Amino acid sequence: MPTIELKNISNFICRAISVTISNGELLVLLGPTGAGKTTLLNIICGLASYEGSVLFDGEPIDTIPISRRGIGYLFQDLALFPHLDVRRNITYGLSTKKRGRNQIEAQLDEMCTLLNIGHLLGRYPKNLSGGERQRVALARAIAPSPKILLLDEPFNSLDIKTRKYLRIEFKRIVKELGLTTIFVTHDFKEAEDVGDRLAVIESGRLEQIATPQEIFFSPNGYKVADFLGSPNIFDCEGYEVLGNGLVKANCGGFTIVTVWDKENLSKIAISPDDIYVSRDEPPGPPINRFRGAIVEEVSHNSVVTITIKTKTKDILARIRKEDFLAENLSVGRDVFFILPLRNLKGA
Repeated sequence: MPTIELKNISNFICRAISVTISNGELLVLLGPTGAGKTTLLNIICGLASYEGSVLFDGEPIDTIPISRRGIGYLFQDLALFPHLDVRRNITYGLSTKKRGRNQIEAQLDEMCTLLNIGHLLGRYPKNLSGGERQRVALARAIAPSPKILLLDEPFNSLDIKTRKYLRIEFKRIVKELGLTTIFVTHDFKEAEDVGDRLAVIESGRLEQIATPQEIFFSPNGYKVADFLGSPNIFDCEGYEVLGNGLVKANCGGFTIVTVWDKENLSKIAISPDDIYVSRDEPPGPPINRFRGAIVEEVSHNSVVTITIKTKTKDILARIRKEDFLAENLSVGRDVFFILPLRNLKGA
């Protein structure tokens, strides 16, 4: 599968974007709506005009027609043909490439096995669940054996549980096939689950490209940190192994229990969205439970971001406005806050 190289890509949205996606890599384009992520996919496959150059394995493909670029593209709305059953949706691309009947059937069988959709072949898109439509659309995109796979927020319309399951399955499948893949999302948790590396794009500019862990723990500017929600990062001065994959870390006055089965735990981080805050002491064991005082509140539509001052560190927490009001929280109030073990990240 080819290496993709973008050199100084610019148009009405993109601003001099240069990046290389390695052979077989799964790169996630991450950023807010309108940042230029979909535009970049359209440039790669030849659907949008641009300045600069797109290269596959070092060869420019700027003048090569869309049909000859060897790209599979899974659109956000999936674009399944409603008048064709699953069998014909999947084999449509194979038929247009004039594959033989035996070759088409063999490829169809492979897709059914890979994605577990053999029992759906006679159904029409309107009779499929969201997850089933997603699998069929993916099968149609990869059935013609593309060199490159592009996906534009493919799981955006699914419920949280189905999204979590499908993105894990998706990564397994593309890695098994060895496809060079670019995946667009605005959800960091999804990007973290899927990507080998993440490319954070803001207002048409590439702000940072690194592994998910590097971006979460070391955002290289306020734009990236703001998009991630300004995670709370604790520097660890030492830790004690408790067993069963747990450690107790000393983090500048905070004793934090977290999951860690590697060596050299140096940092622990948590998103402000994942912190539980209450005015009264919550029930349960006193693990990762702390106290502080609210010194700042900033309202954003349906959520409130608060700053909690402790003896050693200010903590950012983001809670629903209705919960903020129900708890009768305000600047100057003492509060309890919990760092849920399942939401902590280590590095």
